[in-house]
Amino acid sequence: MKNLLIIDDDPEISRSLANLFDPERYRFNFLEDGQGMVRFIEEHPEIDVVLLDVNLPTLSGLDLLKQAKLKGIDIPIIMISGFVSTENAMEAMREGAYEYLTKPFEIQKLINTVNKACGYHKTKSQHQETAPDVQTYLVDEIIGKSPEIVEIAKLIGQVSKSDAAVLIFGESGTGKELIARAIHRNSSRRNKPFLSVNCAALAETLLESELFGHEKGAFTGAYFKRLGKFEQANQGTIFLDEIADMSLLTQSKLLRVLQEQKFERVGGNETIDVDVRMIAATNKSLVQCMKEGSFRVDLFYRLKVVSIYVPPLRERKGDIPLLADSFIKRFSKQLSKDIHAISPKASQMLNNYAWPGNVRELENNIHTACVMTKAELLQPEDFPISSELNSKVEIDLDNLQDDYTELFRKIIDPVLPKLINNSEGKIYYFLESALERALISACLKHFGSNQVKTSEILGISRNTLRDRIARYNIY
Repeated sequence: MKNLLIIDDDPEISRSLANLFDPERYRFNFLEDGQGMVRFIEEHPEIDVVLLDVNLPTLSGLDLLKQAKLKGIDIPIIMISGFVSTENAMEAMREGAYEYLTKPFEIQKLINTVNKACGYHKTKSQHQETAPDVQTYLVDEIIGKSPEIVEIAKLIGQVSKSDAAVLIFGESGTGKELIARAIHRNSSRRNKPFLSVNCAALAETLLESELFGHEKGAFTGAYFKRLGKFEQANQGTIFLDEIADMSLLTQSKLLRVLQEQKFERVGGNETIDVDVRMIAATNKSLVQCMKEGSFRVDLFYRLKVVSIYVPPLRERKGDIPLLADSFIKRFSKQLSKDIHAISPKASQMLNNYAWPGNVRELENNIHTACVMTKAELLQPEDFPISSELNSKVEIDLDNLQDDYTELFRKIIDPVLPKLINNSEGKIYYFLESALERALISACLKHFGSNQVKTSEILGISRNTLRDRIARYNIY
């Protein structure tokens, strides 16, 4: 028999939660106010798991969680909340919550979480440790209420407690650097430097010097000794964006820093010790890069102690209104305009758009709309994407039969000038890979991620399908 404690100021909710579980396997205790939680647990050592509401009448659930940890209580505490908050999720996981769940619950997920928590080995501290710094350091740039963003917030809270390397995956413009900054600002290194390096923006020799520094005379133009980013970020965090574009030679030096926290400046013999936490990000499939021999396998596993996937905006469109509102407030203030919100028609337009440039593209569109508008509400015509959407031609799918040439012509024609300007002579490869990725993603979604069905309907082998899933970072 497992003993659970539910703390919620609504008795009906507490009883409803209890009714989800088998009474022959679980015994429940209830508290409507959390002020007596610590004393109750100390008096009832048989308690296996606590379900703790975030919003309570006196002390919040987060405050009670901190109290419990300060007292050395190591019982799994599952936080439950009636509203979605990435800040609360991040803080709860950082403070040691077993899990953070939002209402309405997925019943099976709740039951599974409680079952796993019951298997958690309870160990109470024999001596109360020095109280940790419980001041809250949150990053409000991470905006959203989608399940994916809440899970990312919880991961940030967990990984911030350690110095483990983190690898962030996701398309360009999804906010990978914001997540890296959030990890840093919630960590014990928060008062030390956070430095960012874009590995794709520098040539190999320049990148090596940027990271490790160089000695005077190391190469033509090296008139002075220069400290690299690793020395500058000592005791802090370094963020390496577009890590897949780093050369193999620089990768080998980076691996040594990860393994030994040592390196030499370019042109120097002195071994320099550093204490730096490393966070890397990429919009490419590192699995495919390893297959092609452009990325070291040992570096991949050193970086991927913890991995975070950031989904594209088109897969979490429920976050668009929150993001748009935040951008409007910022740009309205910057431009000294009185812009209140987005009109219903403009809001629908934003929701219907695919956002290939993700959050960055949405931000740019909101900025432009705020500059162009003369009203308090942003209208569809204020946004750059309106002209692109208006140029789309309706297609009669019923009359296409087996010839989809006209369909693709009408899709490509409006965007061809942009492709010519941006694809650098690789339009064929760009469109071929984009179509393949879109087709595989759509089929996987249609068949509920069933790879057998997807490979059958596409007419390709499962090995080929797995290869494409890895190549295109399809999640």
